Amino acid sequence: MDLSKVRNIGISAHIDSGKTTLSERILFYTGRIHKIEEVKGGGDGATMDHMELEQERGITITSAATSVSWGPPVSYHITDAHHINLIDTPGHVDFTIEVERSLRVLDGAVLVLCAVGGVQSQSLTVDRQMRRYNIPRLAFINKMDRTGADAHRVVKMIREKLNSDAVLMQLPVGAGETFRGCIDLITMKQLTFLGDQGEKVQETEIEADLLDEAKEFRHAMLESLSMYNDEMMEMLLSEEEPAEELIHKVVKDATQNQGLTPVFVGSAFKNKGVQPLLDAVCRYLPSPLEREIKARKVGHETERLLLKPDPKEPFVGMAFKIVEDPYGQLTFMRVYQGRIDKGEMYTNQRTGRKERFSRIVRMHADEREEIDSAEAGDIVAIMGIDCASGETYSNNRDYCTLESMFVPEPVIKMSVNPASRADADKMSKALQRFRKEDPTFQVYNDEETSETIICGMGELHLDIYVERMRREYKIEVQVGAPKVSYREAPGERVEFDYKHKKQSGGSGQFAHIKGEMTPIDTEGETLFEFEEHIVGGRIPKQFIPPVEKGFRDSLGKGPLAEFPVVGVRFDLRDGSYHDVDSSERAFYICAQGCFRETMQKSKPMLLEPIMKCELECPELYQGDVVGDVIRRRGLIGSTDIRDGVSYVTAEVPLAETFGYATDLRSMTKGQGTFTMELLNYRKCPSNVQEEVIAARKKK
Repeated sequence: MDLSKVRNIGISAHIDSGKTTLSERILFYTGRIHKIEEVKGGGDGATMDHMELEQERGITITSAATSVSWGPPVSYHITDAHHINLIDTPGHVDFTIEVERSLRVLDGAVLVLCAVGGVQSQSLTVDRQMRRYNIPRLAFINKMDRTGADAHRVVKMIREKLNSDAVLMQLPVGAGETFRGCIDLITMKQLTFLGDQGEKVQETEIEADLLDEAKEFRHAMLESLSMYNDEMMEMLLSEEEPAEELIHKVVKDATQNQGLTPVFVGSAFKNKGVQPLLDAVCRYLPSPLEREIKARKVGHETERLLLKPDPKEPFVGMAFKIVEDPYGQLTFMRVYQGRIDKGEMYTNQRTGRKERFSRIVRMHADEREEIDSAEAGDIVAIMGIDCASGETYSNNRDYCTLESMFVPEPVIKMSVNPASRADADKMSKALQRFRKEDPTFQVYNDEETSETIICGMGELHLDIYVERMRREYKIEVQVGAPKVSYREAPGERVEFDYKHKKQSGGSGQFAHIKGEMTPIDTEGETLFEFEEHIVGGRIPKQFIPPVEKGFRDSLGKGPLAEFPVVGVRFDLRDGSYHDVDSSERAFYICAQGCFRETMQKSKPMLLEPIMKCELECPELYQGDVVGDVIRRRGLIGSTDIRDGVSYVTAEVPLAETFGYATDLRSMTKGQGTFTMELLNYRKCPSNVQEEVIAARKKK
């Protein structure tokens, strides 16, 4: 396989921007499927939304992978066949880990934006995730056929909200009901999409009344691109016309260096604009050869190994997604270096265990195609190996490890109990499976109430897993009311001088530490910092790590209501020790006792999770919706009215959002929608703090 013709891309966006609809069109135009299915209404549901729950709810819950070929005779301008591995990711913030782990192993992405909504809350999250893994991306302004569509406003939003140099590569022809195609600003041709399903791209001269506007936008595009290339800058200054090849080269270089976001327009639902987007994916997004991937050498914390996408090098691959199915565990893997062959043994770099790759399959949503081998640059699935998400595999033990993906902390919890004893084992199996598949889904037993507690990213997240237990495992589950994961933090700076002394027969225990505890004002993001400024050997060096460990291990339960403690810094400045009675254990116990005492003195406070909410409703109901948000202790960030639709952004405590979907629907006669994601943790009002503490004490 020619790796320069391989593209590993993801499609990511805010919920309801049309990612799955776009994926469906890509599958159709590349010949992978022969009939287009829609996300909602009729048919068997979109190909990439293969779960029953996804088809019922019209949302994407899990990321789905497929591979397609794009080139002659179906491509619009691409002359060589390209192999594209495509992952369609969920838009809902509750399933953000699916986006996170997909982007971790991809080389490029398409950021889909709604032509009316523009940059929305989840668009910001996806943008952060793309930047975290240095993923170059194209933007596709979808739904140009919707009333109120405005591509120029969306480009402005990308520049302002995402702080990205967005440049229109196409000019839409019409908008809303009059949208009928686009103008390619590089070739200066007008594109119209003909045929029953837009499969024929007709290239014509630009209509006379659009020519001046097209020239103006082409000039603006070239000016933006010239900032990335001196040759083009000189050509523009001397009023020469840059060659098409030069423009493509500059766009490619600027996109891959994370500076530029080329913007394309279309309507996936109306079958317009997809083929030029596929051409752009092949032209501008990187192949595995153009991405620099570094791994950490095992046993060398600072030494990095540059991986080469070469099938002759030792194999290195990452298991980025785990799915349990009736035939065993299916492990999605990105091959970064070397190759894998069916039936060979490979080593898990974390556990050191050798495992046989008995079957290798290429995925197409929920269908699979057996293959004998896979090489660097491939994304495949391995049947039957036992590993966790984010683990690295290689030929040899202790070769290297790849940096794992970022896993956000859960913000919501609820209790689940099986209706009968017979269901208890089945529920335990189901929860174990879900926890393995999804790192943001956590399970533990509450020792006081003997209840099983599940934690996740939101109400919908946990609701989906409860529903899956009922359907896939036929378990009747009793669900408790959702609970909020509060945090505790110190309220003020406190100096400490704490001695731990214990004398029993033989050698006793002695440890003495002095210093200062200060709150860190990071709104709950930083858990703990530890500094030591011991001089003159007042405490021997070997006793300092146990002090840090003692403090760190005490963070699990705070003094107010036994919630985890965040935002605390300990500065160890002085102390003393005993030649015989001091030990690592003594200093560890001393730090724990000191933590309890000092936290009590610091006037501790409760922090609650604050959600960033985006609401949409008809203008008529804006007053009621805003009033209701304020009643829920929410802060209104902005309100905007466009084409009779009100857009409201607000910050609302998570505790006040339970059941909000139902309340919003009844307030707006079913026309209101909202999305939310975790913003930060903030101090609870004193009356709320008292209620939470009293409720915990009752338990």
